[in-house]
Amino acid sequence: MTGPDAAFWQARFEAGDTPWDRGGPSSQLLAWLEAGALQPCRIAVPGCGSGWEVAELASRGFQVVAIDYAQAACDRTQARLSAKGLRAQIIQADVLSLRLPEPVDAVYEQTCLCALHPTRWRSHEASLAAWIRPGGRLHALFAQRPRPAAVEEGLIEGPAYHCDINAMRMLFDGDRWDWPSPPYARVPHPSGFHELGMVLGRRG
Repeated sequence: MTGPDAAFWQARFEAGDTPWDRGGPSSQLLAWLEAGALQPCRIAVPGCGSGWEVAELASRGFQVVAIDYAQAACDRTQARLSAKGLRAQIIQADVLSLRLPEPVDAVYEQTCLCALHPTRWRSHEASLAAWIRPGGRLHALFAQRPRPAAVEEGLIEGPAYHCDINAMRMLFDGDRWDWPSPPYARVPHPSGFHELGMVLGRRG
């Protein structure tokens, strides 16, 4: 297998080595919610991590399907929900092979794509396309983390892997996805890089 596996992520969560954790829901998720760009629906959150976004969405009436590779992440998410008296469906699974029994209206994609080795991105895009109903939406935050060795030597380094916007355009191409026009929301990350936030439409 290329890139981090389930044991890698399990160890990180067990050790509390999660520098990507903001300690709360993403400011861009909150912005979409407050602007009405994301309204209560059935939504999947792949790579749910510590469950901050899962809890936020559940508290606002969303039917949330939370997915993570690591059981420790699923346990964190469940604990966060239970502490607030909230409920969501939590699935411990590989997002690349998971098939949901029914489509969702939206996906919130924040940390999953950049945690996967780029050789696995096409499989992830195919999963997302299969999960989202035609006319649904992909609320995406693409990590912008270029590294000097990538530019100078062509090395692929991560996680987090750099989600170059040109690569994203090719990955989520026009046959299946409608793209908004730039500029896109620039979302600072506590690890020092930033994300580009946008909403893609799933074509029918």
